[in-house]
Amino acid sequence: QSQLEESGGGLVQYGESLRLSCGASGFPLNDYAVGWFRQAPGEERAWVSCINSGGYNMNYADSVKGRFTMSRDNAKNTVYLQMDNLKPEDTAVYYCAARTVSSCSLVRGTQESAYAFWGQGTQVTVSS
Repeated sequence: QSQLEESGGGLVQYGESLRLSCGASGFPLNDYAVGWFRQAPGEERAWVSCINSGGYNMNYADSVKGRFTMSRDNAKNTVYLQMDNLKPEDTAVYYCAARTVSSCSLVRGTQESAYAFWGQGTQVTVSS
């Protein structure tokens, strides 16, 4: 069974950092572009970032650009989201998702429908 699993969420204070991890089982995550999405209470799920299969091309939403960094360790079949200088508005459930292609694509890669595999989400809460 192919699945993704996020970890690393938690409660932090304004300005602190967290690193989320996304691991895969049942399919070769290394071959695919991976994205992060988040859903705040009462809001729709929103795209955050994407990394291509090679780990050298990343795209970010304007709201997190300069504060969040995606990376991947293909030897571990794991993708990371380093979140620095966290703000209360970053509070959300964070989901990782994998496409079945290697590239992110500036437009298509921001759309939920472009992703075939999803994790269950991990809660990130930032207090002020």
